[in-house]
Amino acid sequence: MKNRWTKSGAHQAVSQWGPTCGELLALRLYSAQLLGADSALVLHGGGNVSVKSTITSVLEDNIETLFVKGSGFDLATLSPDGLSGLDLAYLRRLRTLDQLTDEQMVNELRTHLFDAGAPTPSIETLLHAFLPHRYVDHSHADALLTLTNQRDGDAMVRDALGERVAILPYIRPGFELAKAVADCYDANPQVVGIVLLFHGLVTFGEDAETSYDRHIELVDACETFFRTRAAGGSKSRLVGSRREQPNGGKQTEDPAALAARVAPILRGIIAQPTGDEDRPFLRSILEWRAAEELLEFIHSADGKTAAASGPLTCDHLIHTKPRALYVAEPAWSDESALRRQIESAMATYRKDYHAYATTYDTDRLDAAPRVILLPGAGLFCWGPTKRAARITADIAEHTILVKSHANAIGPYTSLPDAELFDMEFRPLQQRKLKHDNHGTLQGQVVVISGGAGAIGSAVAQVCAEQGAYTIVADIGKNRIDQIVQSIEDSCGPGTAHGVLMDVTDEESARRGFEDIVRTCGGVDVLVPNAGVAHVAALADMEVSDFRRVMEINTVGYMLFMREGIRIMKRQELGGNIVINASKNVFGPGKDFGAYSASKAAGHQLGKVAAIELAADHIRVNMINTDAVFGDENMSSGLWATVGPQRAKSRNLSEADLPEYYRRRNLLRARITGRHVGNAVVFFASNATPTTGATLPVDGGVIEAFPR
Repeated sequence: MKNRWTKSGAHQAVSQWGPTCGELLALRLYSAQLLGADSALVLHGGGNVSVKSTITSVLEDNIETLFVKGSGFDLATLSPDGLSGLDLAYLRRLRTLDQLTDEQMVNELRTHLFDAGAPTPSIETLLHAFLPHRYVDHSHADALLTLTNQRDGDAMVRDALGERVAILPYIRPGFELAKAVADCYDANPQVVGIVLLFHGLVTFGEDAETSYDRHIELVDACETFFRTRAAGGSKSRLVGSRREQPNGGKQTEDPAALAARVAPILRGIIAQPTGDEDRPFLRSILEWRAAEELLEFIHSADGKTAAASGPLTCDHLIHTKPRALYVAEPAWSDESALRRQIESAMATYRKDYHAYATTYDTDRLDAAPRVILLPGAGLFCWGPTKRAARITADIAEHTILVKSHANAIGPYTSLPDAELFDMEFRPLQQRKLKHDNHGTLQGQVVVISGGAGAIGSAVAQVCAEQGAYTIVADIGKNRIDQIVQSIEDSCGPGTAHGVLMDVTDEESARRGFEDIVRTCGGVDVLVPNAGVAHVAALADMEVSDFRRVMEINTVGYMLFMREGIRIMKRQELGGNIVINASKNVFGPGKDFGAYSASKAAGHQLGKVAAIELAADHIRVNMINTDAVFGDENMSSGLWATVGPQRAKSRNLSEADLPEYYRRRNLLRARITGRHVGNAVVFFASNATPTTGATLPVDGGVIEAFPR
């Protein structure tokens, strides 16, 4: 375990935060970030830190203050805004109470904050308050949990750390644990840390460096003990390499190919029916992992056992649930058999989870697993957003590898179900779940061809703002990257993904959709949008130019739709296809024959698709747009190509074209890509039972009225 403290780093922290927060808080933030920077110590919102200081009130009273990490904040990025300052003298008086419910504890903490806008203090606030030390650090160190989560965990910890620490059995976090830790320290004032079985490590000191150094030293001693014990014992019982099946047969397919094959099936089966015709399912987003060590352990004899055992620490439950779903010996060569296999395993999981929940006087609609293990393919994690799925995957992957190490020194042991349930459904824990968006398209995957263009990028932005995980498919990597970054800058990380795709090439389209399903699990909304234009009278038209326009605007629509439809059918969740056609479908223009014909063909494909896909609950609708020129951030490639000639044919300057098109529609509206995005959201939200329809987004062009 590397000690990351440096004098220069501490000095920089004091320079950065000291002028506004003071040196004590600056060093608190510095060592907190050092702890958070190491995933072997804490993950996503885990761990706690505090510092005791004084503040001066408006009445110029010096008041003892506890600054503690806010609930759910990440140590790795902790800033002054993530610390809550509380009246320390009052908190210490709470130790005299015999009981304090969660609701009472939260009320006492909230009513004794010095800043009404501060985050809710950590569930462990009283633990930090009751200890006498200026600095207190608490982590869920992997090396420590590898030892504590054993049948003889307390003995292993004692062998590893000696008398430097006191050891407490698992106690419910909160008031009960805070009192127990304080009593333990009072009885053992010589210790430099307290080990909480199944929960983590607490160290302390009068300065930030001492508390941090003690933490790293103790975790390092646990790592040393583990390596020594593992070297003399048996390692995880591998059946063979990940290329060999448990029954002795060889696996020849790459995990990526298997993941692409199974992800839509999993996504469909895991979806929660709602009983609402407009939004029939609660859909989840996938995060897939297939690191070599992970694949090997999933394939090992211990893989199934690990899936059935509980988490490293109860703090992880809100993300992973108590157990993973393990599908033994997947029938990779037979998709129908594979689907039945997964459906059966999922039904058993839901039944068992329901029994677990109702045993302890509660019921929960969402009984689907968050973590699924498939030998050969890897780890599949699910969440309402991509960010949530990534957090679950980080914790699940970490958990599996720690269990693998734990099994090298003894059988991994977790807390009993009663304790797991108590923490999973505890309101204080559930409040930590912060999902990024609750928009109209929450949980849906929207795929846009030509997604890096003026219209496509705007559609992607609007859909992301409405909660969708947005896929920007296009042929230019630089433009894709720019659009994805722009969306994530405004909507948050994990809201968009870019895919290189040439919609005129079957192999490129197939590979692109395989990438999509590995990335997020499936497809809910297809927006065929990639297009080009060409200006020429029919008498002057080159066949090569006509074919190029038809290839992109019509064949491209067909290929893009075909690959997406195949995934939608395998999910069995229904969906929407929203075709970006054109005002030219009904109101063609002079010298625009290739474009008008190609868009009319794409429009007709949509009508046929509406007929064919209704039985699969896939709605297909068309948008007829007119003259989207882009904006200062994203110009239109189509208009850059045809604008000069269209302006010339109307005896206008190119700069006058946007105003010309605005003035020719009834509403005198300038049509933007966001207008198209709004139309896509309308159809994708199932606001009306509509399929096979055409919605003009043109401001009202009379000759283009649908008829």
